[in-house]
Amino acid sequence: MPLSPKRVMHRKVQRGREKGNATRTNNIDFGDIALVAMEPTWLDAKVIEAARIAINRKLDRKGKVWIRVFPDKPVSKKPAEVRMGKGAPDHWAAVIKPGTILFEVGGVDIALAEKALELASSKLPVTTKIAFKPVKD
Repeated sequence: MPLSPKRVMHRKVQRGREKGNATRTNNIDFGDIALVAMEPTWLDAKVIEAARIAINRKLDRKGKVWIRVFPDKPVSKKPAEVRMGKGAPDHWAAVIKPGTILFEVGGVDIALAEKALELASSKLPVTTKIAFKPVKD
């Protein structure tokens, strides 16, 4: 089952604006290598789950994977040929800004982790890049 909040304060929310770069979740805090979004979008909970499964299968369930985004925005849909207005909540989405870290991987070989993140990137509807944790001297 895809990710979704247990409880929400409001059943429906306004759409908001896709403006600006990420100011939070833009540092590699947990793993050694990360997948970074390069454009703004809403990531559906099903898409996040598909990418997570792809990473875990490639890593053969070794190492650790951190999901840095959570779908907390209800997206509403209307049935066909219905009057104007906002429809009922249909699915959940995560609001992604450029520079947001989507996944982090640690505890495995860097080359394998990079291949796993490339595979996850192909599942996502957004352009991404792979970032490495800076080496401390």
